Amino acid sequence: MRIFSWNVNGVRAIEKKGMLDWVDATSPDILCIQETKAHFEQLPDSLQNMEGYHGYWHSGEKKGYSGVATFSKQEPLHVQYGLGIEKYDREGRVLITEFEDFLLYNIYFPNGQKDEHRLQYKLDFYDDLLEILNEQVASGVNVLVGGDWNTAHQEIDLANPKANKNNSGFMAVERAQVDTYIENGYVDTFRLFHDEPERYSWWTYRFGARQRNIGWRIDGFFTNEDFVENISDAEIHEDVMGSDHCPVSIELIDNF
Repeated sequence: MRIFSWNVNGVRAIEKKGMLDWVDATSPDILCIQETKAHFEQLPDSLQNMEGYHGYWHSGEKKGYSGVATFSKQEPLHVQYGLGIEKYDREGRVLITEFEDFLLYNIYFPNGQKDEHRLQYKLDFYDDLLEILNEQVASGVNVLVGGDWNTAHQEIDLANPKANKNNSGFMAVERAQVDTYIENGYVDTFRLFHDEPERYSWWTYRFGARQRNIGWRIDGFFTNEDFVENISDAEIHEDVMGSDHCPVSIELIDNF
């Protein structure tokens, strides 16, 4: 089973750039997308009814902002729209799909760049999500948490760490939140298989950053320690264009 995550930065725009051709060629078993920036009624039929997939959309109240969607070849056992916390759910940041062996969280984590209020909102989101995840894991449920985490964890995860230490996305207080997830037993799946530098999933549109590979690794999947043995690969697909992010993926062992 291959599960992909991609911040598409506008699903209607990326659909016109060939996203569905990429889906046909790649054939992910599950595809999670973030920053859809669309309500369901605004979508063309090709997205409302993506061939071969069960599709689920959770949009924010504000049109043209945030939003996530999950597409699965296998119909989930259950779908939850949001965390059950109004201040997050009104922004359409979380879709949870239940499968036999795991819960898949498709998340567009908040960006803290705007001001102190939004930074605190981001930190609160990390805290509240962790409490929910810990309750699930304590009950014996395995979790996969994929999406745009909006934080580069370590210096290896961005091209210019010193220049960005005071910028949201690499501030010490944000990185400490990821540390806390790891301390609670969650594992960065990409680093299970890759210790090399200069692997990024987001590049600013400015300054020719993508061509120069001046990027950040802020997208990926975390899982609880008991489920790590079921992850057989993790990858970043830097060659896939159409957004300022590229897709990331994990692969589960054959018996899934």
